[in-house]
Amino acid sequence: MNREKVFEKELSYIKSSKIKNACLEMIKLLPEYFFEVPASSTGKYHPEYTQGEGGLLRHTKAAVRIGYELLSDPSIGDKYQSDEKDLMLMALLLHDGLKSGLEKEKYTRFDHPILMADYIMDNEEVLGLEVEEIEFLGDAIKTHMGPWTTDYNGVEVLEKPKTKYQNFVHMCDYLASRKCILLPFDSNNNIIDN
Repeated sequence: MNREKVFEKELSYIKSSKIKNACLEMIKLLPEYFFEVPASSTGKYHPEYTQGEGGLLRHTKAAVRIGYELLSDPSIGDKYQSDEKDLMLMALLLHDGLKSGLEKEKYTRFDHPILMADYIMDNEEVLGLEVEEIEFLGDAIKTHMGPWTTDYNGVEVLEKPKTKYQNFVHMCDYLASRKCILLPFDSNNNIIDN
């Protein structure tokens, strides 16, 4: 599978070649299951188009597209610098990259935002990003769950978003997981532009 081709459209939204290349390097490091599993192991928390084979991939593409569309609106996008926009789109593309762990587990790992943020830090040498950019990505990814910070046993595991960047990434992920917001996909898991 050509992973760059899978995310060709989403990568085209990122203007900085440095950030785009870093994103591609992380895409290459995603586990194979990321491209195959549904967005939700139970089917409870995501729309129908994110269920079944490739559902997590479609959810990710939806979150990135929502982010791109919002950032294209000057009343929203002009509040951010170009590299900030690129890093938020990269965070959206990678936010669920280890949703079932580094090695595929049966169910969603509640701590998957932390796993993914740490995975980026563990691979910083291949990214070519500044320390501040890697920290930005990690902070945006590890808080993407928004107010849902306690695990299945009620233990506080995740941080809530605090910055405008963290809130933006959470908002896009949240909107991409709403059952009332449906995006059309073709048989190649690409969003259909009407």
